[in-house]
Amino acid sequence: MDHAVTEESFDSLTSYWADARNRLQWSSVFVLPAWMKVWWQEFGAGADLYLRAVRRGEQIIGLAPLLVKEGEASIIGSEDVCDYLDFVILPGMEQGFFGTLLDDLKQNGISQLDLRPVRPDSTVLTALADIARNRGHEVVCQDIAVSVGIDLPATWDEYLATLDKKQRHEVRRKLRRLQETEGVDYHCYEVGRRETGELMDTFLKLFALSREDKANFMTARMESFFRSLAAAMAEIGLLRFGVIKLGTLPASMVMAFDYDHSMYVYNSAYDPQYSSLSVGLLCKVFSLRDSIEKGKKQVDFLKGDEPYKYHIGGREVRLYRCQVRIR
Repeated sequence: MDHAVTEESFDSLTSYWADARNRLQWSSVFVLPAWMKVWWQEFGAGADLYLRAVRRGEQIIGLAPLLVKEGEASIIGSEDVCDYLDFVILPGMEQGFFGTLLDDLKQNGISQLDLRPVRPDSTVLTALADIARNRGHEVVCQDIAVSVGIDLPATWDEYLATLDKKQRHEVRRKLRRLQETEGVDYHCYEVGRRETGELMDTFLKLFALSREDKANFMTARMESFFRSLAAAMAEIGLLRFGVIKLGTLPASMVMAFDYDHSMYVYNSAYDPQYSSLSVGLLCKVFSLRDSIEKGKKQVDFLKGDEPYKYHIGGREVRLYRCQVRIR
């Protein structure tokens, strides 16, 4: 059966994601239409959209959410706010999808794909790289970063048992010291769109206090992105804020997304005046324990090799850049 390529919009991608009948593999929160639309609205100036579906008869077998600059295409997103990316494909249809896509890219004058960051289990590395090479295209993939996550057991005690003796002792010691402090409370907020404003205000205030580099990162444009992203993720029920309070005062927060049995711990913030109580680390530990209690399969601490991720049992996944020169 022949394959066809159709031009799409963010609205049509959203309808495909919402349709429970299609089995397209939306592999992470970073490739959801709501996320990509917010990114495009904030950072897409100067590029052209290339939103395409590949169809086999009436069936959509994959989506290519790309942007194009000067003949080079990349997946919508950027390394500073999108931890890893991929195409959206019906499992088992990679050969037909990528073969058709490569032909369409060439016909549209696109001579190169620059795809980053991607995981080892992405369709970019498990399928596209070999398909492109077999069609005579030049493919170069290189290790560029690391992501860290934890596969969750069924109980908190089982999680503690996975840590080495020193890690387990430190987690328990820090938890005990914090919980001995009067008025300590942790709560994970499942946030609706109308409730995001106040929580985002608090989060951004703590974010700027946390470290100088975080304050410098949060430019006016980046703040606009964070606020728009929070609203969009709340709209589809994925936004979570984990908050440690001491009395009535927020001491530490994590901004996270609950998607497909995983908790994505996207960013964090804390008030340095409480650093002696390890509130920054422990907010992540509480989020981890809360995820176990809710039956999640993984906590993903995402890109970066910060030591705390390893201190609480994180395991590395390498991230790659894959470039395809279309001959």
